[in-house]
Amino acid sequence: MKQTNHFDAIVIGGGPAGLTAGIYLSRARLNTLIISDGVPGGQMILTHEIANYPGVESISGYQLANIMKKQAKSFGCTIRSNVQLETIETEGEIKEITLSDGSGYTSDAIILTPGGRSRTLNVPGEAGFKGQGISYCATCDGDFFTGKEIVVVGGGNSALEEAVSLTKYATKVTIVHQFDHFQAFEWAVEEAKANPKIHFVMESAITAFHGDEKLRSVDIKNLQTGEVQNFATDGVFIFIGYVPNTEFLKGKVELNQWNEIVTAPDMSTSIPGVFAAGDSIAKRYRQVTTAVGDGTIAALAASNYLHQLKTKHFHAPLTH
Repeated sequence: MKQTNHFDAIVIGGGPAGLTAGIYLSRARLNTLIISDGVPGGQMILTHEIANYPGVESISGYQLANIMKKQAKSFGCTIRSNVQLETIETEGEIKEITLSDGSGYTSDAIILTPGGRSRTLNVPGEAGFKGQGISYCATCDGDFFTGKEIVVVGGGNSALEEAVSLTKYATKVTIVHQFDHFQAFEWAVEEAKANPKIHFVMESAITAFHGDEKLRSVDIKNLQTGEVQNFATDGVFIFIGYVPNTEFLKGKVELNQWNEIVTAPDMSTSIPGVFAAGDSIAKRYRQVTTAVGDGTIAALAASNYLHQLKTKHFHAPLTH
């Protein structure tokens, strides 16, 4: 028989936004459950070093995730790791979820923090050199490539803007793009073309990554001629889009055309009692610090919602 346990709030996702929400909710004496489909920490645990988290000079993403997890647990938060969400019902005052192991839970509020993932090239060597020369975040990792030559993949606004920002560190930035033109705004294209450190390899694509303990070179294929050139590089930054982990939310909350969760300034969604935070919501900047900020706001708003809910029920007229 499926056992159902009731919580004040359930947080779907165990990244920095979800863990922060759990810390705030639990500290407010609200019975809180965090569901994580992997080890708590989300994308943060893949980051070798975080050097721009205020008040912390340098820490690995895994260490920071562990500290957040311990904090949440110390305030009484229940955390279920390595479990898949099977179903979610967001309508009505009582929300309901079931997990892959058959367990079920209900709650008065839900905070959605499923995060997202950078779109990958999906070519040989990419998975192995992730964090060892391949990055998807210039703000996080640009500093590690000071005085080095790097490659940027992509042709949209993010790719060109980040390529320009990476010239603060790298001596040479080569942009590899599959078309003969860019999809970015004209000003972004002009700024990149005006930068003497930036070089362009158009109508081309990376087909493989090579190296030993670190990335050393890439294969670049000319899509017109079919010719493949081995290109030495110290690092590759890939900016070909971002995919929010919201497939399971279609028809459950409002999503925009990029499948990002639409939120109000207090992180409430289109459904009463359902809030969202972190990399899966519609926003421009995605950092550990912005996720933590979102999680804080969502938890405070959810706490207020739960308080109003209890007050409403407390003052409800008796029926005979």
